[in-house]
Amino acid sequence: MAETKTAAYICAGCGIGDKIDVGQLEKIAQKEGKMQVVKRHDFLCNEEGVQLIRNDIANEGVTHVVVAACSRRSKTEAFDFPSIAMARANLREGVIWVVAEGSAHDEVRQEMANDYVRMGCAELKKMKLPEGNPDKAENRRILVVGGGMAGMTAALEAAETGYAVVLLEKQSKLGGWAAQLWKRVPFKEPYAAPQDTGVAELIAKVSKHPRISVHLNSTIAETSGAPGRFNVKIAQESGAVSEELVGAIIQASGFTSYDITKLPELGGGLPNVIDQAGLEALAISANGAPIKRADGKEVKSVTFIQCAGQRDESGTHLPYCSGHCCATSIKQAMYFKDANPDIETVVMYTDLRVPGMGEDFYRSAQEKGVVFTKGKASKVETTGSGSKVSFRDLILDEDTSIDADLVVLATGQVPNSGVNIDLPDDDPVKTQQVSILNLNYRQGKDLPQLKQGLTDSHFICFPYETRRTGIYAAGPVRRPMDLLQATEDATGAALKAIQAVENADAGRAAHPRVGDLSYPMVRLEGCTQCKRCTVECPFGAIDEDERRFPVFNESRCRRCGTCMGACPVRVISFENYSVDTVGMQIKAVDMPDEFSERPRILILACENDAYPALDMAGLARHVYSAFVRAIPVRCLGSVNAIWITDALNSGYDGVMMMGCKHGENYQCHFVKGSELANYRMSKIDDTLKQLGLEKERVASYEVAITDSARVAALINDYVAKIVEIGMSPMKGFA
Repeated sequence: MAETKTAAYICAGCGIGDKIDVGQLEKIAQKEGKMQVVKRHDFLCNEEGVQLIRNDIANEGVTHVVVAACSRRSKTEAFDFPSIAMARANLREGVIWVVAEGSAHDEVRQEMANDYVRMGCAELKKMKLPEGNPDKAENRRILVVGGGMAGMTAALEAAETGYAVVLLEKQSKLGGWAAQLWKRVPFKEPYAAPQDTGVAELIAKVSKHPRISVHLNSTIAETSGAPGRFNVKIAQESGAVSEELVGAIIQASGFTSYDITKLPELGGGLPNVIDQAGLEALAISANGAPIKRADGKEVKSVTFIQCAGQRDESGTHLPYCSGHCCATSIKQAMYFKDANPDIETVVMYTDLRVPGMGEDFYRSAQEKGVVFTKGKASKVETTGSGSKVSFRDLILDEDTSIDADLVVLATGQVPNSGVNIDLPDDDPVKTQQVSILNLNYRQGKDLPQLKQGLTDSHFICFPYETRRTGIYAAGPVRRPMDLLQATEDATGAALKAIQAVENADAGRAAHPRVGDLSYPMVRLEGCTQCKRCTVECPFGAIDEDERRFPVFNESRCRRCGTCMGACPVRVISFENYSVDTVGMQIKAVDMPDEFSERPRILILACENDAYPALDMAGLARHVYSAFVRAIPVRCLGSVNAIWITDALNSGYDGVMMMGCKHGENYQCHFVKGSELANYRMSKIDDTLKQLGLEKERVASYEVAITDSARVAALINDYVAKIVEIGMSPMKGFA
């Protein structure tokens, strides 16, 4: 192992040298930080400055570097030195851009900069250069579960990129729902009429592709392993079982139409009332001729009822909109008008949702004579040989009715997500208790699901990525969508699956810390077998051996550090992020005495939302107190209680924890991290009481990445609160 040699490089550019005594920072890095090499540069991120660092790495044997300049989120390409360990001290966004102008603030500004240099040096000394996961997983094949439009698209996209694909379909043929459509909503010019589905051509491409292996009449009996080395047992209808080794999995298991018989008030179960899927079957039978009812009778009038059992606020039916239904009803209304313009065709809606070019499609339907009426259906009953639809006319604000030979209910999509233990048996969106993936994870057989039964994913930032690393969701199993959206979704999922197998092969982390070579390590001799790490890991990355010690499955790990925060004896760490790398930063701050009237507030900020919000506060020049010291953490879930205790014991006057929104509409990049931190910190009151401190001295906040102005206000308000309470009595013992 090479001898460690540390160096600090301090930038005077971007106004840093104008507002901060850089010479003083150099002395601190050298004398207090014990850096073996200390250099300043007037423009560190330019070619000359970067070359200065590279030369020292190459010629002087520098192995550990502190860059005191801008935020760690800035100039990442310039300060990219893969062969060394590096810490960043944020002097630009974190100091000069947020501390108020004027000579009256010069002293506190300098103190803030001094501390950040101290903290950078302290962090660096406890860091190691990650060597990568030695247990490389090299399988690059991709398994796609579901042979519908989304599944076939994902398989074809991955195969065309050069990856071998295993495509699994439980039915006897490919196509899924798309194969049961007569036509599809237009997805290309002209947007005026229903278009061919293109399913037959896609099936032919997939079936003939040399890199795609298709399993029909097949389901998954068991899935074990991890990214780069999943072992999947495939059960054929005949009873035979085969095994496939794959590197990543895409679940495109589609949806089931909401059960029409659950809508008796709208005629569900009556012979002349069908859902949209039922109408497609009639249209296929008609093959372009006028559509007839199932009893063979000619249809002279048809009424489409939108949002049938959807957007329901009572909890009886589906709470969400299925997205495609309005455009599908317009398409099906055109089936009738194109075959016979004299057929009375009515689409009854509360809100007509046709995004994108759907407006052209809607106008085309109007031109063909389709009637659109804004109304709320209350009852459908048999009358004569047809049906009577009673509804509230929302334009005229009166009750009325309409007769129809055929009524079509626009029911919603219920995702085929697999086993969902979180939903009660009478829940309207409860999926069938049949597992899709049959995972042998301790956390359950299928992907975690949202309360609606949809496969969980971080909709905003990571739309395809589930809580099971290397397993991605695509199509209506992830969220309700139409065919065009499903194909686009499948393409995205294929790209993420490719990224997963390549990261697993290189021993790197997956999202959101893509490329991180660190992985969790545990000192088993100190482990108390409390099982908190195994239980709290959001991604099923930790199992237990026969002695009940934790076993880390590094390929599943997202490097969030939740296990590190959970461990009460602090035996879990990463080479470049540990209890010590943060703990030493906390202790490195120069603590004013209790008479200085200069409080010190520690901010532990999530690197995914809160810390970027702090950076953007600086970019927008939102001024906040120079009494705070911010440390980015991978996730609030990684925050170990010892950091809070150490900070309070060291004389900090307050601790602010800033993380992502948690709960039902969570924004946490690591799913449960901020929620777990909030739960853990709810128990910190006992520690405060033992120390004789007010509970207000530790506070948690939900901060979005866009909260630049709000985060500055939160800091200023909190500092004012601490000033009101008074300095910590622990300063005298620090």
